[in-house]
Amino acid sequence: MTTLRAAARRASAVGLALTACLTATPATATPATATPATATPATATPATATPATATPATATADTAAPDSDGGAAASGTGLDRYYRQRLDWRSCVLGPDDAPGRELAKTGARCADVTVPLDYTDPKGRTLTVAISRIKATDTRHRVGPLLLNPGGPGGSGLTVPAQIRPVMKEAGALYDLIGMDPRFVGRSNALDCGWSSGPAIRSAGPDRASFERQVAFQKGLADKCRATNGKVLPYITTRNTARDMDVIRGALGERKLSYLGYSYGTYLGTAYTQMFPGRYDRVVLDGALDPSRYNPRLFKGVEKENDQAFADWATWAAARQDTYGLGRTRAEVLATVNRIVQASARRPLTVGTAPDVYQLDSSQVPVVINAGVASDTEADRKALGERVSVLAKAADGQQPARLSQEFAGVLRLGFTSEGSPTGSIQSAILCGDVAAPRDPEQYWQDIERSRAAHPLFGPLTNNIGTCAFLDRPREEPVQVRRDTPALIVAATGDPRTPYTGSVALHHKLPSSKLLTLKGANRHAIYGMYGSACVDDRVNAYLATGKLPAKDQTCVKQNDQLVTVW
Repeated sequence: MTTLRAAARRASAVGLALTACLTATPATATPATATPATATPATATPATATPATATPATATADTAAPDSDGGAAASGTGLDRYYRQRLDWRSCVLGPDDAPGRELAKTGARCADVTVPLDYTDPKGRTLTVAISRIKATDTRHRVGPLLLNPGGPGGSGLTVPAQIRPVMKEAGALYDLIGMDPRFVGRSNALDCGWSSGPAIRSAGPDRASFERQVAFQKGLADKCRATNGKVLPYITTRNTARDMDVIRGALGERKLSYLGYSYGTYLGTAYTQMFPGRYDRVVLDGALDPSRYNPRLFKGVEKENDQAFADWATWAAARQDTYGLGRTRAEVLATVNRIVQASARRPLTVGTAPDVYQLDSSQVPVVINAGVASDTEADRKALGERVSVLAKAADGQQPARLSQEFAGVLRLGFTSEGSPTGSIQSAILCGDVAAPRDPEQYWQDIERSRAAHPLFGPLTNNIGTCAFLDRPREEPVQVRRDTPALIVAATGDPRTPYTGSVALHHKLPSSKLLTLKGANRHAIYGMYGSACVDDRVNAYLATGKLPAKDQTCVKQNDQLVTVW
């Protein structure tokens, strides 16, 4: 069985956005061909089809209002049939080439489809199916209930996460029904695909105004393509609707409460659920948390310092391995080599790889490739980035391209070819559907120029314009934190994706929460993925007992010891 840490390394290699995805296969590997739930058959067509023309929700109040018994939504909303549907549990294997299904089957997992409304204000309209998996609790005497898992993204496939997380949980895993989910329009849940020729829309603005203007045209083209192919469903691809789907899943499982473990963007989804459905959650773990007040389509903006530090630390590591990577014998020499690579890519695209994996990488793409490699400081991830930068350095020097490693070729395929279109499409759809982005390109240009001097590599990337500048504004207001939640928040001090300050801010917004810090790690997503026994043991203790630590706690990377914060 694929280990959680190994799967995370592969996902980190191809994760070009704020993803902490645990799954090893892209969402397109498992098409939506599963049988719909028998109680309320799905009538959904593929995401490109025209949905019912119901008016989308505009109010901030939640249609599926919480009630005292944790059952169906308040009477009169028309959602009762969704909450009370019977699930048809069956094999997770869809066919002989379904590797994720086989991975789940080895653990005894079963799969089902949960029927949900496309538009919660029109429950009689078009429906969708949300694919879920379940590994049942084995300690039935002490069973806690369901634990729903989300790997982040936005738009990460979570169907196989139960198989990957179960060994990490040790004895605590036996207490839960572990629930994986492909959120709406992800993977087996009516996967969205805008038909892009590229993967995630994240790009650098490049060195000058001309390169930025090319980015404006590129991002507008992606937005236009998504509107043309899927415009009528885009308003319903939101975090709020995914949280509503989660509560329908809870009801369909016949449970009063739902426990939750979410990484990265999954922390925002978990926060949304606790705010929208108070009283319907039990134990909550949020790993690599986002500050809800700064969640918006420009999530990279403001994390330049953390990315610079993680990259500088990697450069020190690479300098000690000059004989392997040939990038320089000091940190300064390695950083100078990277600067030379970026400058060369601005003059002409760099050719890397041999047939059939040949790529032309320009100054909008090279920083993305480098940025994708700094989300983790493990030895394996540092070696992967060393190999990538070494290939780019040889290309910048005009050397004959060599065959790419399987890992690097995978990064480039999912980042810059149509293979990554579903990932990029759903990431943009969720971010753009949740919070409005600035519309004026000039605002982005000014931000880029302000950041360029201090952050020449990452500033033009983190401040660049994106597709949300050209898509319709959201129909609902962003999630606001108005209710306390006794959650366990896990964070690394050097997280280059969701900065540590975000976890601290969420902790302050949730006074009953506790913060478990891993000090000294440049790592995004910790529990079960990084190999910190100190962190893993404390998360497992909370999941097993439901008791948060009395105080905030700190683990130290160097010796993996616990230091209690008084």
